[in-house]
Amino acid sequence: MIPYGRQSISDADVKAVVDTLQSDFLTQGPAIPAFEEALAKYCKVPYAIAVNSATSALHIACLALDVKAGDRVWTSPISFVASANCALYCGAKVDFVDVEPDTGLMSVKALAAKLQQAAANNTLPKVLIPVHLAGHSCAMQQIATLCQPYGIRIIEDASHAIGGSYQQNKIGSCQFSDITVFSFHPVKIITTAEGGAALTKDMALAARMQLLRSHGITRNPDDMTEVSHGPWYYQQIDLGLNYRMTDLQAALGLSQLKRLDIFVNQRIEAVANYSALLQNLALELPQECSTGQSSWHLYIVKLHDENLRLSTFETLRAAGIGVNVHYIPIHTQPYYQKLGFQWGDFPQAEYFYSRIISLPLYADLTQKSQDYVASVLKKIPGLQ
Repeated sequence: MIPYGRQSISDADVKAVVDTLQSDFLTQGPAIPAFEEALAKYCKVPYAIAVNSATSALHIACLALDVKAGDRVWTSPISFVASANCALYCGAKVDFVDVEPDTGLMSVKALAAKLQQAAANNTLPKVLIPVHLAGHSCAMQQIATLCQPYGIRIIEDASHAIGGSYQQNKIGSCQFSDITVFSFHPVKIITTAEGGAALTKDMALAARMQLLRSHGITRNPDDMTEVSHGPWYYQQIDLGLNYRMTDLQAALGLSQLKRLDIFVNQRIEAVANYSALLQNLALELPQECSTGQSSWHLYIVKLHDENLRLSTFETLRAAGIGVNVHYIPIHTQPYYQKLGFQWGDFPQAEYFYSRIISLPLYADLTQKSQDYVASVLKKIPGLQ
């Protein structure tokens, strides 16, 4: 089976993990701050907080921005459910902004209209979470410009987008946001097995997220409510969570980060190869961002005829090609329908979903595998 995505593990990665296994620290040791420092340096941002998943990063990002019951958070319906669930964890209400039908990215036009209506109805969100689908950045400058007059805070869900850029800055620089979140799941650009990170330029937000990821406990005497009892003393000063990353994960991430640009370049080459192989089929192929460089986490094609998707999907899977669909619109999930959402609420997201298939794309994808994927597609009736 050719998977739709997979990790690339080198001997250096294995050695980094083994060295950590043989060290004095398996967790809460020196590998975590080393990984955070390297990640922050790569993105040219002051602070990076490593956690055990991007879902956890989204949650503490919402908490750090004081999202609570009675607040509203808006995100994209074309994403994994975590992009919306993080707000529900805080007791907030979730709503969605429709997407551009060609890219699946948050629509600036739809956002502008929704903000205008929400301002009139006194239902503005506290936080907006744009999602950088497939590694392509949303139009962050325009989004930030729309949000600024209302004081809306922004979390970039860049789970797909580490290694990409927007307006000559690395995604993660927080140029137009308060916090950026990355994922290091095995199918992402780099991996820590499981893991994520939240990046910010704001010292206070960074300190709050660092506190929240580890039970709300501090060992800093300056943050305590009374004089420390001694070197052993700690205080729980907030209701935090156990979202810590281990040193094993951080060691792998630090090693992987050294090859991040290589991975992105390999993906770019594979995308160019797909574009050449598939150009004459009845497919709409993904295009590069006009305002930056995608990290190309996913290669999402759109069928001209949505009625062919199921047969195309099944034919590819039967041929040993692990295609997937990214994503089923969040508002159509049964849990969200119980909250009042329904099919038809976000028509562009639903239209985008109806035609998409993600073809295999990862750093080690070979020319031979891509040729095989193309050969199977070319034999499917209706795609010629």
